[in-house]
Amino acid sequence: MNRIYLDNAATTPLDKEVIAEMVHVMENYYGNPSSIHAQGREVRTLLEKARKTVAGLLNAVPAEIFFTSGGTEADNMAIRCGIAAFGIKHAITSRIEHHAVEHTMDQLLKDGVIDKLSYVNIDDKGTIDYDHLEQLLKENPRSMVSLMHANNELGTLTDVERVGDICEKYDAIFHSDTVQTMGHYVHDVRKLKAHFIVCAGHKLHGPKGVGFIYINHTVKINPLIYGGAQERNMRGGTENIYGIVGLAKALELAYAHMQDHQDYVQGLKSYMKDKLLAEVPGIGFNGETAPEKSLYTVLNVCFPEMDMSDMLLFNLDINGVSASGGSACSSGSNIGSHVLTAIGADPNRPSVRFSFCKNNTREEIDYVVEKVKQIVEQNIAV
Repeated sequence: MNRIYLDNAATTPLDKEVIAEMVHVMENYYGNPSSIHAQGREVRTLLEKARKTVAGLLNAVPAEIFFTSGGTEADNMAIRCGIAAFGIKHAITSRIEHHAVEHTMDQLLKDGVIDKLSYVNIDDKGTIDYDHLEQLLKENPRSMVSLMHANNELGTLTDVERVGDICEKYDAIFHSDTVQTMGHYVHDVRKLKAHFIVCAGHKLHGPKGVGFIYINHTVKINPLIYGGAQERNMRGGTENIYGIVGLAKALELAYAHMQDHQDYVQGLKSYMKDKLLAEVPGIGFNGETAPEKSLYTVLNVCFPEMDMSDMLLFNLDINGVSASGGSACSSGSNIGSHVLTAIGADPNRPSVRFSFCKNNTREEIDYVVEKVKQIVEQNIAV
């Protein structure tokens, strides 16, 4: 059975050109980039070339790019080190952030590093209330604001340029988790007014275990990880040169083909949405689905209440379809999606996140919709 992979928001397959680039480096370069001998200098050159590539695509300067082990480390670095550097005691986030942000904020509050944690209001689509954000900042200027560019479960987009303008008005430090949108949208850091944005290579057909953080040149923070002078004394540990080269190549390819991929993948998403509505009674969607308000790679489908809702993903899996999902938390239970709970989704209705990439086809969508239709018909609650 040829499996159909629709879980690209979790991770993407490596691009063949990225693999070729990484293999070339693996076979020909083995020096430590911190070493002063010839082999070390060769690898240092590759490292700085990758940094320059990433910076150029983001309209940043190389000194603003620091490589990490991925998005979670980068989020932690931005939040923890940003709060420490400026002595910030109040943070603002939302209840639908990735756990890399949510759990970090919770721990900082628990440890007494911050005195107060505020949550900006969101609607039932996961869209933040910008007026409420401004009100929170008016009451608590010089806060740390952490709001993601696109929600990883719903796909709902946040107007990060607008958030940046509001934060600037109240002298706030702004971090955005851009893991889901890096390589899918243009990020011009000179326009964005964010102090920190982040990337994980495996979300854009690059390797796992590598990412980066952009730190605006006006911000001076201490490291999150100590132990060496790597990354200009900002991140101890020998650099993952193979991963870094692969990440830079993946981002370069993403920018080179961005509009074509966006048009194609948005077409797949719209096609699946329309086909599900036409063929599966009782189907709905979580989050925004309009192209201008939603990440084009993500479609979160809300199913009708079923007898075996907890087996929905398993049934898809045994039919050769890879996806992810869950449901809102039941009353008194911590099990479930904190995102779906936050937007008030019905806990009795299971949800599946289908997420697409350039490798998917309409034929795959046809197959998946047919299998979804069969599963619903077989398990619909009477």
